[in-house]
Amino acid sequence: MYLPRHFEETRPEALHALMRTHPLATLVILSASGDIDANHIPLFFSEETGGLGSLRGHVARANPLWRDLLEGAKALAIFHGPDGYISPSWYPTKREHGRVVPTWNYAVVHAHGSLRAIDDPAWLRTQVEALTTQQEATFAAPWEVGDAPADFIDRRLEAIVGIELVIDKLTGKFKNSQNQPEQNRAGVVAGLENQGNDRALALAALVEEASSSREV
Repeated sequence: MYLPRHFEETRPEALHALMRTHPLATLVILSASGDIDANHIPLFFSEETGGLGSLRGHVARANPLWRDLLEGAKALAIFHGPDGYISPSWYPTKREHGRVVPTWNYAVVHAHGSLRAIDDPAWLRTQVEALTTQQEATFAAPWEVGDAPADFIDRRLEAIVGIELVIDKLTGKFKNSQNQPEQNRAGVVAGLENQGNDRALALAALVEEASSSREV
């Protein structure tokens, strides 16, 4: 992707946090038929494999993705964080000279690596439990895989196939008004906070964080 240096995010903790809080990834592969295929799959980030870590998930057995993988296939998993329209009316410089235009702020992480299919019930159960535990953590009464009847879970596991992407390149683009002067960044934060919805508030927090990092 196009990545101006002032929008590049290299901190591992920031990249990992986005992947964990927004686990629904767009997984892109070049299939054995030569087609570019994209699927939308929640992926669990694991650092257990060492290096840059891995992404683990599963697909329906009926999904041709796992059968279409070329040996040693490379894949790209795209994670999308908060995003939103930025109005030029939020910039104090609009009132000074008017030379402002709209833009779109966003945060994304691209994870590149080799992808393999894993048709193993034990591996699948571990993956499903890990992802479920992560997503249920904030609930007052978290649901667990063991809450369902064992034979029911066994049948559900038979209907899916595991996938794992071992990451060899991790790239982050956090476009959060870093190219604007301080007063415009403050105006963006105020404009987003006035919108009041969760997505706008999350994006405002990223703009504030980017501003703080720039000022250090």
